[in-house]
Amino acid sequence: MKFPVSKPRPVHLNTWEGIYFDHKPEYIMQMATEAAEMGVERFIIDDGWFVGRDGERTALGDWFLDEKKYPDGLEPVIKHVNDAGMEFGLWVEPEMISKDSMLYRDHPDWVLGLQGYHQPSGRWQYVLDLQNPDCFAYLYERLDSLLTQYNIAYLKWDMNRELVQPGHEGKAAVNGQTKALYKLLDSLLAEHPEVEIESCSSGGGRIDFEILKRTHRFWASDCNDALERQTIQRGMSYFFPPEVMGAHIGPDEAHTTSRMHHINMRGMTALAGHMGVELDPVKESAEEKKAFAHYIALHKQYRDLLHSGRSFRLNASDGRQNIYGVMNDDEMVITVCQLAMPDYALPTPLRISCIDTDASYEVKLVEMPTTSFQLMKQRPQWLDKTLTLSGDNLKEIGLTLPILDPESALMVHVKKI
Repeated sequence: MKFPVSKPRPVHLNTWEGIYFDHKPEYIMQMATEAAEMGVERFIIDDGWFVGRDGERTALGDWFLDEKKYPDGLEPVIKHVNDAGMEFGLWVEPEMISKDSMLYRDHPDWVLGLQGYHQPSGRWQYVLDLQNPDCFAYLYERLDSLLTQYNIAYLKWDMNRELVQPGHEGKAAVNGQTKALYKLLDSLLAEHPEVEIESCSSGGGRIDFEILKRTHRFWASDCNDALERQTIQRGMSYFFPPEVMGAHIGPDEAHTTSRMHHINMRGMTALAGHMGVELDPVKESAEEKKAFAHYIALHKQYRDLLHSGRSFRLNASDGRQNIYGVMNDDEMVITVCQLAMPDYALPTPLRISCIDTDASYEVKLVEMPTTSFQLMKQRPQWLDKTLTLSGDNLKEIGLTLPILDPESALMVHVKKI
């Protein structure tokens, strides 16, 4: 995997959970304006931009701009996004087709399947046979046309269902379908080498090292609940680096679980990956937007370290804590997330096992929940200071942690001096 341009990984705003299929150009431009004010660097229009796509049962395969929704074309929206200092991205799902689409009515034989077997739908959609040369040529032409006509810096490439009974010319087709997908991606990137592509794939459905040769970001899960994401992202981080792990701050109520989380938990969970936000900023309160801007700024402050250092995890005696960080030769940031009520009445010290015991370090608190010190919860004094401690001290004695509320997190910065 190689990024087209050597630059910091841009903070995203994706429109999906903000507007779903309700696309109004003037409103989307208002979203972009407020996104830029929060510090967003790449603005992505998700599903619903193409002709006839007013819900999830129609129009997949018809990759032409919906001129009823966008009577002046997509160019004014893209210009507005670029003028606000952001890159523009677009959602696509090229491998899929809806039966209620122009493409299916013209080419029902392009559906991947085996003759004589019922091909079940998934999410009211079917898979296209990429080994069919005419189908492949159509998809390449449509995507190449979009990337040529519009100033698109980024494609969010989705695949929202599994391959079931895949067949090409009566033979099993998984291997050939996969190689045809690689060929399609390779062909597009050869023609448009500056474009980045996200392997979204129903949230984590296609995260592997071969696709990473052709893509630049993974969407770890369609579940954006911050508590669930702590487990999801921990598992993913064993295999893939933070700079390719899409991690978004969502609204206070998670759309997939209806669980509520304070901005501290949402912001700290998203901070460690390739950060984005997933909401409609127009509808958010001024206080909430200020909080989003705070965590975006915090991410940018430590982004070079987060996206170039060595990831690590620390074992916690409290089984309900998740402790992880990123380090280079001179500094590290460590996040302590309290997933649920602590196992013990007294907190366990944060001992840093991966530190240079012969060096001295400057230690300071970067971020923590503002609501954690209520009645009977003592605030350790070091939280309000910048400490100088030996590496041996940090490894053997450690830092006394506060008792954190469930579903909250703090971050510590440790720098060699």
